[in-house]
Amino acid sequence: MAAAPPPPGIWVPVPTFFVSKTSSKYNAYAAPLDLETQSNHAIHLAKCGIRGILLLGSTGEAIMIGNEERKTLISHVKERLTKAGFENYPLMAGTATQGIEDTLQQLKDAKEAGSQWGMVLAPGYFAPAVNQDGLISWYTAIADRTPMPILIYHYPAVSNNIIVSPSTITHLASHPNIVGCKLSHANLSHHVQVASAPGISLSRFATFSGLGQQLLSVLCVGGAGVIDGLAGIFPRTMVALCDGYVEEKMGRDEMRALQYDIARGEEISVKWGTVGIKEGASRVLGFGDRDGTRLPLKGSLPDGEWSQWEEIFDILGKREKGFAKRAGA
Repeated sequence: MAAAPPPPGIWVPVPTFFVSKTSSKYNAYAAPLDLETQSNHAIHLAKCGIRGILLLGSTGEAIMIGNEERKTLISHVKERLTKAGFENYPLMAGTATQGIEDTLQQLKDAKEAGSQWGMVLAPGYFAPAVNQDGLISWYTAIADRTPMPILIYHYPAVSNNIIVSPSTITHLASHPNIVGCKLSHANLSHHVQVASAPGISLSRFATFSGLGQQLLSVLCVGGAGVIDGLAGIFPRTMVALCDGYVEEKMGRDEMRALQYDIARGEEISVKWGTVGIKEGASRVLGFGDRDGTRLPLKGSLPDGEWSQWEEIFDILGKREKGFAKRAGA
């Protein structure tokens, strides 16, 4: 029997929060996890209508998090969400290893800690020498033994520009334990060739984009939604656009205007990645330090950089408050 895909809609690849530099527990070389902030952010997103949370993705600095820390983080977030009234809230855990056995161990640990799905980054260390047959065999070897359903994670920018072709993804989509993909690149044609592929059932394989600026485009061609960093700062705004399209709550011009504002805000992630998202989460929501990354990431945005984002973040902030008011929050 085929496994079920993650529910469609807006997911957030949450940052991993570390203790503040003002904490007595702070360590400049490997700052400890801030589990309280991590859980409070997750609960905030759940209350704002976010469909599910991805822990330990690229935004979550997964490659710098040890296996024991991974288990602790997932289990704590799961426990706190349950206590807050969000029992069985959808959780996904990322992997970023190159080896099959290491990946399987992380998937096993994540399931035991409370995750329902795993998101497996394509192995990019030998990207120039890896062909599509090799990728099919690698993902199949993991899918054959995985303890929970997995998604293919294609993010060339963090995996040595490896290419996972649409034909490779559609081939792997036939495996009963591979239930979706996250495409974190701007090639919309590849999104179309997967989400609209005649041989793929939308009920058992979910195509997510990793880019909120593509939300409307992806939904139009059968995509499930986005797993998007900016949604961790302006969750209600992203949910409103998705629901506006799916449930036909918005007119075309209103959706276009909202997508335009979101696309402008997304540029901070395009330019600064995790560093930009963490600074935004700190400034807008008060979660974490502005420079709360783990080495080799270091520091916050350069002096004067935030001023370039204040206008669009103010616009999005007003939209967020407006959607919250409509929801009675």
